[in-house]
Amino acid sequence: MNRIRLFAIGTMLMFAPAMPAQQTSNNSSSDLPTVDEQLKVLTGKLELTGDQQTKIKPILKELHDTTQKLMEDKSLSNEERLAKVRPERLKADSRMRGLLNDDQKKKLDQYEQGPHPEMHGDLHGKTQPPQ
Repeated sequence: MNRIRLFAIGTMLMFAPAMPAQQTSNNSSSDLPTVDEQLKVLTGKLELTGDQQTKIKPILKELHDTTQKLMEDKSLSNEERLAKVRPERLKADSRMRGLLNDDQKKKLDQYEQGPHPEMHGDLHGKTQPPQ
């Protein structure tokens, strides 16, 4: 159960809502939500402080860059991409949770339990349209 929760957290952190203009872009690097977009979602959901935002942003950047490289590697199958990005997501989640207070951790847990399709995409960087 804990692994499922961590995977859900990592997935949520990786796929923040993309702007409509990005969904129509042909540039694969813009299909993946930006670090700033991901940080904005987390800030809104968890009420992050300025200090927390400053510390979380490099974690999101590292995860974003790693994921982007994996998405661009056309030699990998979807399953192989997932297998490679999953540990990176879990590592980022663990690092970020270490910066959250107990109330923020509870908010994150609650958010992840409900549906949040706007936060997901596939390993090709395409996001689901907002509902």
